[in-house]
Amino acid sequence: MSDIEIKTLNPTPETRAMLSEILIETVANGGSVSFMHPLSQAAAEAFWSNSLSAAGRGERIILGAFDGDRLIGTVTLLLDLPPNQPHRAEIAKMMTRVSHRHRGIATALLREAECIAIARGRWLLVLDTAEDEGAAGLYERMGFQLTGVIPDYAFKPHGGLTGTLIYWKRLEQGVPA
Repeated sequence: MSDIEIKTLNPTPETRAMLSEILIETVANGGSVSFMHPLSQAAAEAFWSNSLSAAGRGERIILGAFDGDRLIGTVTLLLDLPPNQPHRAEIAKMMTRVSHRHRGIATALLREAECIAIARGRWLLVLDTAEDEGAAGLYERMGFQLTGVIPDYAFKPHGGLTGTLIYWKRLEQGVPA
């Protein structure tokens, strides 16, 4: 993984196209990331257009993992939370291309998201992942703690319900004394 570069994504048409492509691939392969299969190009682009606009306003940070010029993974750090929650952020839309899974890409993305969270004064992270075929193992290896399961939370991309697992992680470097 030495030639993989993690960087913050900027709102450009090229970025939106790359993010749309990885979102469509993820959903087609059963990734439970809020969309149903088949996901249209227009719907994917509309989602990323809105997300990139929110990033431009400082409401979130979208990270990309690149193998050369190819986007191979992404994760979003949501920062736009209520006024009584300035100490936390949410991890969302973790995706790695099928061709690059199990190579440490998601781990690298999460580590970078954690560093950015700490730099922004966010020392508590939360996330949810599908109970069926989600990334629970990854999150647990990264130190996230399971809070609980909500059954029948959402439809899987190809149909059928799945529960969601709710996780949290305290970033020790940022906890106030």
